[in-house]
Amino acid sequence: MLKNPVSFLRHVAIAEGISLLALFLIAMPIKYLGGVATAVKYTGWVHGLLFLLLCVALLLAIAAARLSLKFSALVFIASLVPFGFLFVDRRLKEEAARLEAGQE
Repeated sequence: MLKNPVSFLRHVAIAEGISLLALFLIAMPIKYLGGVATAVKYTGWVHGLLFLLLCVALLLAIAAARLSLKFSALVFIASLVPFGFLFVDRRLKEEAARLEAGQE
């Protein structure tokens, strides 16, 4: 995990993005069309925990890889938008490879 914090951030961002999609595209329709409120309750909890983990992972990546403020803000904003994680995934993958190669 801490060997390459950008790679960890990338994986957390993917999981958080998928949980956001699950919340919007699966749990909320089940709640409002099927009347099952627990779908949003549990999916929301998982998404909330993943979002907090993403914030911590982003702070660790900023400190370890010296990510720019602009890119860090982009990663954060992308986590708030459905499918947003897909827009920053390639750049996170490149940053993780750069850090892995030791090219700080």
